[in-house]
Amino acid sequence: MTSNDGTPATPAPSATPAPSATPAPSAAPTPNHVPGAPSPSAGAPRRPYDAVVLAGGAARRLGGVDKPGVRVGGRRLLDRVLTACADADRTVVVAEPRQTVRPVEWVREEPPGGGPLAALEAGLRRTECPVVLVLSADLPFLDAPAVRTLLTALTPPGGTPATAEIPYDRGEDAPSPHGEDAPSPYDGVLFVDVDGRDQPLVAAYRRESLVRELDLLRAEHGALAGLPLRRLLVGLRLARASAPGGSAAAVDCDTWEDIAAARARIREHEHVLDEWMTAVKDELGIELDVDTGVLLDLARDAAHGVARPAAPLTTFLVGYAAGRAGGDAEAVAEATRKATALAARWAEEAAQSDGPDAT
Repeated sequence: MTSNDGTPATPAPSATPAPSATPAPSAAPTPNHVPGAPSPSAGAPRRPYDAVVLAGGAARRLGGVDKPGVRVGGRRLLDRVLTACADADRTVVVAEPRQTVRPVEWVREEPPGGGPLAALEAGLRRTECPVVLVLSADLPFLDAPAVRTLLTALTPPGGTPATAEIPYDRGEDAPSPHGEDAPSPYDGVLFVDVDGRDQPLVAAYRRESLVRELDLLRAEHGALAGLPLRRLLVGLRLARASAPGGSAAAVDCDTWEDIAAARARIREHEHVLDEWMTAVKDELGIELDVDTGVLLDLARDAAHGVARPAAPLTTFLVGYAAGRAGGDAEAVAEATRKATALAARWAEEAAQSDGPDAT
C-alpha cells in the first residue's frame, strides 16, 4: 500500500481520549491467522460498521495522477471501493471532495500531505460505530463478500469477539494494555495480498483500539504527521482473514503495470459478466441483486426456442416489466419466470409435428 497523503481535515470534534497504556514496542506484531469467515446468508443480520477510505495520496509511482479517479472496467477505483462497502452506516472519505457513485462524508487531514496516520485520525473523528472498516481507494477487486468476511472474522456470530494471545513480546516488565488475566479480543482483522504481504488498509478494526494507539502516538511524538502506518500497528493485536475466492480483494494498484493487470483481469472469461453487470448497475444508478445465470438461461431459451434476436429483446422486456411492477428482485424473478415459461412453450410447439396429436 502506498501512503495516503491527503489534504487538510475539516474541523471536527476530537477523538475520545484513550485509556493510558504502555507505549507499543518498535517492531510490528505478526498477525495470527483466522480462516476466512463464510459470507453470511441473505437472512443473516447485518453487522453495523463505519467505513473510512483513505483517498488523498500523491500517487508518485503513477506520475502524480489522480489515482482514485483512474478507471478500471469503466469505473473509478474509488467508486469500486465505495460500492464494496455500500452498506456501511457511515462512509468517510479522506480526500478532496469529488463526484462519487454514492453519497459520502468528506474530510481532509491536517496538515496537507500529513500521511496515513493523520488521514486516519481525521476520518475516525467522523465515525461512531465500534467497528471501523479502513480501506485505501485503489482496490479494484474488493467486493461486499470480502467486506463481510472481515467483519465476521472480527465479530463472529453471536457477538463474541475473536480472541488470541499477544502475538509479540512486549518484554517481561511491560504490561499489556489489554490486561493479562484473560484472552484478549483482536483489535483488527486484515487481508493478505497475492504476495503474502499484510494489507492494513484492507482491514476491520475496533474503533477504540485505533483511537487508543493514535492518542499514544500523538502523546509520544507531538503530532501524527509524517509517521508511517507501521507505528500504529505495533500496538494492535491483529489477525489475518482469508478473502473469499482468493487474495484478489487485497490487490492494490500502485503502478501503471498494476492498473494494466487489473484491467486485463476483469476481462477474463470468468469475471467479465459480473464486472459488466456491476458497471452497468452503477452507471444506471440501480441497486439490485441480479441472478445473471437465470437471465442468461432465459436469453438462451428465447434464442433457441424463438429466434436469436429474441434473446436481447426478451431480457429488455423482462426488465421493463419488472420496473413497472416495483423494480425489486422479486419483480425481476417473477417476470423472468413468466418469460422463461413462455419460451419453453414456444420450444415445445416447435418440436411437435402438425399432426392430430399437436396441442
